[in-house]
Amino acid sequence: MISVFLSLLSMLIPQDSAEIVFAGDAMQHQRQIDAARLADGSLDYGTYFTALRPYIESADFAVVNLETPLGGAPYSGYPMFCAHDNYVDALTEAGFDLMLSANNHILDRRDRGVRRTISTFEKKGVPHLGVYRNRAHRDSILPMIHVINGFKVGFLNYTYGTNGINKTSDIEIDYIDRQLIASDVKKAREKGAELIAVCIHWGEEYKLLPNSAQKSLAKYLRDLGVELIIGGHPHVIQPMELRLNEKTGRPCFTVYSLGNFISAMRTTDTRGGAMARVKLARDIFGRAYVKEATYKLVFTEPGSSDGKFRLLPAESKALHKSMDTYRNGFVRNAVGIFDRHNINVPRDTTEIKL
Repeated sequence: MISVFLSLLSMLIPQDSAEIVFAGDAMQHQRQIDAARLADGSLDYGTYFTALRPYIESADFAVVNLETPLGGAPYSGYPMFCAHDNYVDALTEAGFDLMLSANNHILDRRDRGVRRTISTFEKKGVPHLGVYRNRAHRDSILPMIHVINGFKVGFLNYTYGTNGINKTSDIEIDYIDRQLIASDVKKAREKGAELIAVCIHWGEEYKLLPNSAQKSLAKYLRDLGVELIIGGHPHVIQPMELRLNEKTGRPCFTVYSLGNFISAMRTTDTRGGAMARVKLARDIFGRAYVKEATYKLVFTEPGSSDGKFRLLPAESKALHKSMDTYRNGFVRNAVGIFDRHNINVPRDTTEIKL
């Protein structure tokens, strides 16, 4: 009788909802730079995200990992990345609301590059996480809580390392530190975060399954009560799970790796990635929770008819025929991993009209 009453009650109460899209690593390799360069030396990324923009903008909030500093000219790809400021414009125009910067390449242009990256974000009015001018600057930004359709969501961002490069000034980079994360989560809760998303740079490159360290840290985050754990760095996809937290009894969404969002990598599994779409809702008591999650595969076309890079839905019929073999291999492997290992996270096959 009680369950029937609660079901009827839930039908009468307006159901708030919100959707968040998370994207993987936005890379910037030399081939991308060469293809985007204009006669005046600037870089044009106008073709990059046009096809995905409707999908990204349809969410209430969107997050992407910018895996390169904005250190100014000269611009460079692997192994020491540095992208033109226009790259951020292309990402924001595509619909992204938050840039993540705690990753292993953020010190590629050393401390100066970090400071310039922060200044560029600020000049463009782009919310960002992961790196800060100093401790006071970090304290002024964290806890970061965004109100998304009435849901108070806290965001945090950490990286396993910075390729052995150490800072030489008082800049702050959020490295993975369990005590630091626990403190940040606690402060976010105290500030009113109903849900917390920890976006984390971890794992082994090119491995399609998470390692024991990832699994251990994910359990630690779940034990802290984190509801969204979004991973990147391996440059390939890894499984996703939406299941009840053993400790809190509330749903937790874990992504071990979203893979590459866009890049110039050429091996089968690195040519694309996944975007995760999360729907938030409230139960009959008004408590926020993660209701459902899906994934959509994306694929990088490295040089379309005009020579520019562009990102497409992996199922797109607009892909040049010369890329079919690569696309099919990427999709086969990714779907194979997700079908075998995902828990309650199906593929979103909704067509994106180009």
